Amino acid sequence: MPTALITGAGRGLGQELARQYAADGWDVIGTTRREMDMNRVEEIRRFAARLKGRPIDLLFCNAGITGKKGMAPGSFDFESWEEVMRVNVLGAAAVAEAFLDQVAKSEGKTIAMMSSRLGSITESSGMTLPYATSKAALNMLVKGLAATQRNIIVVALSPGWVRTDMGGESAPLSPQASVTGLRRVIGGLTPADSGKFLSYEGKPIPW
Repeated sequence: MPTALITGAGRGLGQELARQYAADGWDVIGTTRREMDMNRVEEIRRFAARLKGRPIDLLFCNAGITGKKGMAPGSFDFESWEEVMRVNVLGAAAVAEAFLDQVAKSEGKTIAMMSSRLGSITESSGMTLPYATSKAALNMLVKGLAATQRNIIVVALSPGWVRTDMGGESAPLSPQASVTGLRRVIGGLTPADSGKFLSYEGKPIPW
């Protein structure tokens, strides 16, 4: 039975990822802030130590926050921006580091990072800067891990615009449809895909 560790599994896309993988027979370890706060590196390391020796086929770093909306020059809230970077980038880096050995020992050997098209510098509109810059940095983390961890597939994935607390009710995609697509992409990954930035439809997204 393959094992998936999914951060931010208490709601939204993380919850749907956990539900779908569990329904498909996977052993799912889902975390929320109560179990593993992405702001606290030592807490992440302690959680990883409790699972030491257990192979993890898929590590899905999904947990993330948007921070304050509507920030533009003249109204930057740097404290909020810093929290977004800590959670979305440093938290994901700490999780990846803590579980690298367990992923490497598995059959699946896959790390997926939940990114966003807003993190594409090529496509940037200059909006939602804290969230967008955090996802651009997360994409660089993916490229770096892919370059140094040759025996692990590491990808950045965009779920599309989804009807969640983060995406809002006007979003065109349901969590079920987005996650079905994400799982299809993950299921078809090969080592040649490591370091790529892909949509939930499996299409490359420009950096």
